[in-house]
Amino acid sequence: MRILVIGAGHAGIEAALASARMGIETILLTLDPTKIAVMPCNPSIGGPAKGIVVREIDALGGQMGITADHTALQFKLLNTNKGPGVQCLRVQSDKIAYSRMMGEIVHHTPNLTVKSAMVEAIVAQDGIARGVKLKDEGDLLADAVILTSGTYMSSKVLVGSSATSSGPDGNPTTNALSASLRDLGLRTFRLKTGTPPRILTSSIDFSQGVIQPGDTEFLHFSLDFPRENFPKNQEPCYLIYTQPQTHQVIQLNLKKSAMYSGLVEGVGPRYCPSIEDKLVRFADKDRHQIFLEPESRELDTTYIQGFSTSMPHDVQDQMIRSLPGFKDCVIVKYAYAIEYDAIDPTQLTPALEVKSIKNLFCAGQINGTSGYEEAAGQGLMAGINAALRLQGREPLILGRDEAYIGVMIDDLVTKGVTEPYRLLTSRAEHRLLLRHDNAEARLSEKGYAIGLLPQRRIDLVRAMQAQKARLMDLLENTRFTKKHAIRSLLEKDGEMTEGISALAALKRPELTIDALAPYLDLSGYEADVLRMAEIEIKYDGYIQKALKEAQRHRQLENTLIDPQLDYALIPHLAIEARQKLSAIRPRTVGQASRISGVNPADLSVLITYLSTHSPNSQKPQHTPTDLV
Repeated sequence: MRILVIGAGHAGIEAALASARMGIETILLTLDPTKIAVMPCNPSIGGPAKGIVVREIDALGGQMGITADHTALQFKLLNTNKGPGVQCLRVQSDKIAYSRMMGEIVHHTPNLTVKSAMVEAIVAQDGIARGVKLKDEGDLLADAVILTSGTYMSSKVLVGSSATSSGPDGNPTTNALSASLRDLGLRTFRLKTGTPPRILTSSIDFSQGVIQPGDTEFLHFSLDFPRENFPKNQEPCYLIYTQPQTHQVIQLNLKKSAMYSGLVEGVGPRYCPSIEDKLVRFADKDRHQIFLEPESRELDTTYIQGFSTSMPHDVQDQMIRSLPGFKDCVIVKYAYAIEYDAIDPTQLTPALEVKSIKNLFCAGQINGTSGYEEAAGQGLMAGINAALRLQGREPLILGRDEAYIGVMIDDLVTKGVTEPYRLLTSRAEHRLLLRHDNAEARLSEKGYAIGLLPQRRIDLVRAMQAQKARLMDLLENTRFTKKHAIRSLLEKDGEMTEGISALAALKRPELTIDALAPYLDLSGYEADVLRMAEIEIKYDGYIQKALKEAQRHRQLENTLIDPQLDYALIPHLAIEARQKLSAIRPRTVGQASRISGVNPADLSVLITYLSTHSPNSQKPQHTPTDLV
């Protein structure tokens, strides 16, 4: 059995490593084997929602979290002043070290071969992917193909009024591949993204910025990151703001931007707009944040986060030098926009397999997403499911209450995209269940069951869960009398009139588990276990409510729909609902409920039909209107 993975970006790496580690011969096809898992845009991993995805990748047995930890320049836990449902880790990455480490891992993984080649077409016969056609080499056959072409399909680099056929950073683009997909009946469309300039670090006056240091407490994405490897000397970032002169330069030259000159065909990212787009969309703001981020200890370059643009170089010169500390800066690389082909992801199953072509999987930016983390999460799932398909096993489909990866994939295949998709905590209706701290508890058993997470890791996770159970018993069975010394902490809200258990005391918002440490022996418990227990205790009421809500939704997810169901046979369905259901072909009633244009009345009709025409289906206890 053989799997071909096209593209060695963040999606391709996770896909190839997953299938190889699951015992399948895997060939990773890339234009340049020396450029594996490069970071053509922001040199960072994690952030809001994305950081939790990296934790989920690690819990399932993926690679991104391990490499991000070992090559980080700075660690920072975000949103610590908010609830645990939105807290997440972000690391500033050393882009050179990250790519090098990923390359070493790929080249030394059993069952995995890297081959330099340009793929011109997908070879399919009788609705089944059979391999690929390589430029100048002919066909390379396989049992499954995973397409992770990123922003390289028919891509154009846009600067001012010029459009150059090129991939990111001047790399080649694959013009024939998207045409091949259209020949196979797949729908493609154009998207756009961009990247800011890079500046010679030694030419920046950082005294005019506000320093943004990393966190000193031990943080990590992966359980495989040793505490002793946590960097003692982290690299700082800096915060500056655009100036009135910056805005004046942009406004005077707005029509010179590729974005506003009519040159751009594709739709750009809503949540990561260019600086000129920010000025147009947020005209009421007199300044915008700009973060100065180091790219690598091996480079004297700084990434100008928040300053993406497609202005001509001479205009960029004026824009950049208007920023605080940039008067005498040296520009190493100018900003540019890039436009590329993507596929409509509603053509995929929740396993990321093309519905019309068996054994062809797609992952990453080709599916309309943006971001390294979204790409890696999809790549991991595509690699897992391609391997499971060849092993004759059921696909791994993560629910919306199980993982942010599940939320993302369900959004893509159910709702589609009209602009580059970015994960946000607000996209997850069960985000209190999908926390940074509990990723291992949620997903490690699944990773182990499919053969991707190694035995030592599942043993570690199980030991942590057992340790948490012991801690909960300790807190529940330890009681403090009203005369105990702890009363000084508890009487801030009034006199302590009766005894209280340590667990009940910890429910009080003003008390932390660290404050309890002098009164309990917590020395044998891991910091991650203490944190998880504290969150579960303090937010128990909210978590129980979220679990009940998830269970109600799960009943709709458990009601399967025959993929061959003829919706034309269902009476009383609205025309729009019939059209949308026929196009998306939802796997479950739950997925059907999230399709735009399918309303609660349509779902009631569908459920009634399934309960009377499908002997194995079971009508949910709750109707769709109960769940609105």
